[in-house]
Amino acid sequence: MNAPTQQGSAVSAFLADQETKSYLRVLTCGSVDDGKSTLIGRLLYDTKLLFEDQLASLRTDTKKYGTTGEDEFDLALLVDGLQAEREQGITIDVAYRFFSTDKRKFTIADTPGHEQYTRNMVTGASNSDLAIILIDARKGVLTQTRRHSFIASLIGIKHVVLAINKIDLVDHSQSRFDEIVADYKSFADDFGFKTLQPIPMSARYGDNVIERSKHTPWYEGPCLLDYLENIQVGTTREQGPFRMPVQWVNRPNLDFRGFSGTIASGQIAPGDKLVVAKTGKASAVKEIVTADGNLAQAGPGEAVTITLEDEIDISRGDMLVAADDRPEVSDQIAAHLVWMAEEELLPGRAYLMKSGTRTVTATVTELKHKIGINNFRKLAAKTLDLNEVAFCNLSLSEPVAFDPYEDIHETGSFILIDRFTNATVAAGMISFGLRRATNIHVQAMDVNKKIRSELNQQRACALWFTGLSGSGKSTVANILEKKLHALGRHTYVLDGDNVRHGLNRDLGFTDADRVENIRRVGETTKLFVDAGLIVLVSFISPFRSERQMARDLLETGEFLEVFVETPIEVCAERDPKGLYKKAMAGEIKNFTGIDSPYEFPENPEIRIDTTERTAEELADDILDHLKAGGYIG
Repeated sequence: MNAPTQQGSAVSAFLADQETKSYLRVLTCGSVDDGKSTLIGRLLYDTKLLFEDQLASLRTDTKKYGTTGEDEFDLALLVDGLQAEREQGITIDVAYRFFSTDKRKFTIADTPGHEQYTRNMVTGASNSDLAIILIDARKGVLTQTRRHSFIASLIGIKHVVLAINKIDLVDHSQSRFDEIVADYKSFADDFGFKTLQPIPMSARYGDNVIERSKHTPWYEGPCLLDYLENIQVGTTREQGPFRMPVQWVNRPNLDFRGFSGTIASGQIAPGDKLVVAKTGKASAVKEIVTADGNLAQAGPGEAVTITLEDEIDISRGDMLVAADDRPEVSDQIAAHLVWMAEEELLPGRAYLMKSGTRTVTATVTELKHKIGINNFRKLAAKTLDLNEVAFCNLSLSEPVAFDPYEDIHETGSFILIDRFTNATVAAGMISFGLRRATNIHVQAMDVNKKIRSELNQQRACALWFTGLSGSGKSTVANILEKKLHALGRHTYVLDGDNVRHGLNRDLGFTDADRVENIRRVGETTKLFVDAGLIVLVSFISPFRSERQMARDLLETGEFLEVFVETPIEVCAERDPKGLYKKAMAGEIKNFTGIDSPYEFPENPEIRIDTTERTAEELADDILDHLKAGGYIG
């Protein structure tokens, strides 16, 4: 009976020891083929943390995919887990590996070196305390080295190991090592790194990875593992002000109401005063509840349920904060963006912004500048492409609580999401709130939309005609307005060509200008609907996102999308303005349907086909729809 007891005691002692060890989250990054995966494989192999089956698998994979010869393990294959990675010999996805030594626990993120996968590197950097930036000693500092270093700084990593790898391929040259270190420091000195430790190494052969190498007697610094085990990265989250985004309201029965979430910053204990950041409603902590029982105190990273002394209105997305140290609350912010989508950023387009547990609609209102990776200069820009970084202003659909990213990463970061694909398109770091709108309030008026509509004896709405150039939008809209006018209805037509002669005369036909064109027209449409009118809007409006934005500006039932479904071949044959002929000859650029996309409506309220019926008949059909919907009597 003693053996199982002793074994159980040993396991308990091991687990207790693991819990008390400090924890370091490490990012490896750099240009392609700098040896990131090999370095991580070397750490795992030399610390003897591989099982027999892993070694057997590595032996097999080395024979099939390896680049080192069959007599030597290709250690990179321990990390490159995707089939495509092994076949191409590159890292595509972010691979995380955990290992532990007697002194410390580690999670290492292996991130891609290729430029097109920079967004994956951002993902790995967002949770890291220290970055190992690898440089091939033969190639020196490359563009991707600069890009990854800048992003690591932007994400808030303060500690860097500069791993000059493959030092064996330059004959362990000290002069080459010194040259690369000097070159790196010349551009990275302004990045705000608290520590920067250069180490010459060969990940393939283990030089200066686990032990000091005899091949570099001129190097007097630590080996990599020794440095990682002993560096003190520190964290200010415990000392910071209390912040907890509410994940959900815990209401299992009528007698219990708590607010669950993960503490982002600060400490909390029963009796502490808290407020809801957005509303300012105050209370005090009654209990800190967990699955393992109530706590006397809780801190960053702990998932808890907090009950309060008072009944106050709190919902998912709210943030509980220290009463005497509150975050900023604003619907206008300035932030750095790292663009992570194949499609370019279009200022004026509405995206979803997720910050903590809160999701709101966000629009980039101004691109202040983008940052050139080669020289880090501020460059003028109208859009952002994949992997580009910019500083911009954003307008939010409602105020959110936040801290500057530099102060608290968890409450100062966000992602932007495409509203139709649900793909993450950008990562953002908030710098500060824009206070220009804090003294502007909506002025209540006694004569409102309802009264104006009743006076006009109609239900105000917008008929949004969309379709290709030449589809017949303006023709049908014009006939319909005449019919409505004959019935004594109050209308106005907003036509694409006409508006571009006035309100939007400064806009061209790039995707960014098309977005801004529809944004302005959407806001104008809202004003006309508020005036109690039936507005007929005739615009190509090629993008679903902007049509949805215009719909969102109005109340339910006020936006009626009319898809004029005319094939492009018919539109080109009609070609009433001669535009298709010029576009096909290359004389007009960015022409919808030719070299600029048109996104067809998926569920329009009204669909009409001008190839089968006359414009007069189609106008009558829409008139019948308005009568059936109660818009006109």
